[in-house]
Amino acid sequence: MTLPDTATNPAGADRTFQVDLRGLVDLLSHHLYSSPRVYLRELLQNAVDALTARHGLAPDAPADAFGIRLYADGLVVRVEDDGVGLTEADVHTFLATIGRSSKRAEKIAEQRADFIGQFGIGLLSCFLVADEIHVLSRSARTPDAPAVEWRGRGDGSYTVRVLPASARPRPGTTVTLTPRADAGEWTRPAQVHALARHFGSLLRHPVTFDDGTGGPGGTGASVNPEPAPWVRTYPTPGSRSRALAAYGEEVFGFTPLDTIELDLPAVGLKGIACVLPEAVPVGRRHGHRVHVKGMLLSEQAEEILPEWAFFVRCVVDAESLRPTASRESLYEDDTLAAVRDALAERLRAWIARAAASDPELLGRFLQAHHLAVKSLAVHDDEILRMLLPWLPFETTDGHCTLDEFARTHRTVLVTSSVEEFRQVAAIASAAGLGVVNGGYTYDRELVHRLPEIRPEVTVADLDPATLTAHLDPVDRETELAAAAYLALARDALAVFDCDVALRTFQPASAPALLVDSREARHERTRSQLAREQEGGLWGDILGALRQEAPRAQLILNQLNPLVRTAVTIDGPELARTSAEALYGQAAMLSRRPLRPAESSLINRSFLDLLAHALRKDS
Repeated sequence: MTLPDTATNPAGADRTFQVDLRGLVDLLSHHLYSSPRVYLRELLQNAVDALTARHGLAPDAPADAFGIRLYADGLVVRVEDDGVGLTEADVHTFLATIGRSSKRAEKIAEQRADFIGQFGIGLLSCFLVADEIHVLSRSARTPDAPAVEWRGRGDGSYTVRVLPASARPRPGTTVTLTPRADAGEWTRPAQVHALARHFGSLLRHPVTFDDGTGGPGGTGASVNPEPAPWVRTYPTPGSRSRALAAYGEEVFGFTPLDTIELDLPAVGLKGIACVLPEAVPVGRRHGHRVHVKGMLLSEQAEEILPEWAFFVRCVVDAESLRPTASRESLYEDDTLAAVRDALAERLRAWIARAAASDPELLGRFLQAHHLAVKSLAVHDDEILRMLLPWLPFETTDGHCTLDEFARTHRTVLVTSSVEEFRQVAAIASAAGLGVVNGGYTYDRELVHRLPEIRPEVTVADLDPATLTAHLDPVDRETELAAAAYLALARDALAVFDCDVALRTFQPASAPALLVDSREARHERTRSQLAREQEGGLWGDILGALRQEAPRAQLILNQLNPLVRTAVTIDGPELARTSAEALYGQAAMLSRRPLRPAESSLINRSFLDLLAHALRKDS
């Protein structure tokens, strides 16, 4: 690096940046793009833009009058188009100038609104696979225009020569690359053909490929033989639907549950959304295939749809969406936001049509994607009204819809967790209570909105008092007879902050019910920590947060033969062991995570009871 001459650059004078072209080319060509394969997309994009400009000069020419020809034989890669071509001034402007003022860039973008490329840097991607780019072009704007040759090298240098018109008899541009030895993976003839089909299968201009072998698949083979399936005509609606589904299966690799046609004329967007046949993890967003003016922009464009629409994958072609500089994603602007909202409406409309006219399709859709629909219904009143009665929930009557459940239960109780539901489900069902498992994502919130659909239904959270109020007390004599046992049981389970009561409830096969909540356990744990840390700063903080910790309750079932035998045990040790065993069994039935002390208690009580049984037999 040389220092500026202070004689010619006095202090305070304006200076210009010294640009290292080799470093700039390396930055753009090796760090702007995600993969070397994009070089062919950039060459195709430049050719398509040139053809677009050529049609502007000859608007009456047939759509297939001008085309693009690819050639790759393992030694060179060549892309030739019949586009508008370049003059010598164009070469200096578009091929040899990197970086402009924002005002100039806006002017170019306005002039090039019908083109895919807006940034003028795509050609640099060719340096990912070649050290030199050769461009031969002839402008179609002037009948006798000469040919212009441009050679750009990876070190940032270039040469320009003006050649006779005979060097290129027809207007257009030819770009030739001599691949580097380490770029064979991307420049082999079969790979070039595959990349051309991948990026250009929906292009509106004819694209052909030649591998120099003269074979039927390598001489003039069409890269895009058919237009996009949604612009073709079909004899019947059924054949159209089948064709769109077949295209979705070809693109995404699964048979769609259904296909939703997408058409937004305001931005020139057309395409399909393929409904996934199987559920996907919550919040997992699939990438969508987005084409801009026929050219594949991205296979992972998550931003085209809202987050809740993870039950579909889309392939669309749009006219007015703006690509980013790398042309591998979409520019987030007001247009994209409006498109996202409009496509969301199309998905809502499809759900509404299925609900109104195709219950079988709706049932299959909800079976696979009820969680996605629940996430939508939480925030969308229209979807809530349409689909809440159809959505499946886990209830004390089994898995059923809220509409079915509300027919037999005018008061619907909802738990706050899955473990709470599992604790009470059998007893609540036997007591005639209608309880819904609200522990799954969105379920509790949606159940509480049921009265908006069915005003005659009341929804309330289930608490231990509600359940125990439906358990029948035992008679006074039975209570007195069991008092000694209950006292021993309370003492044995005091370490778990658990009270013990005797009731009668169905089913009689259930010996005990452990009524506890996650919030109560957390509060007891916090109180225990406060006691252990008493006197310290942490203890003061926990003490300030401490509330009266609610106790768990082990409710023994007097109708159960095992319990009736247990309450008559005379020996204190055996009575304590039986109470611990009943607690452990009830804790396991609740299916909540066991604390280490509870696991130890279950093992100890089992071994003690086994030892007692063996001593008795001997």
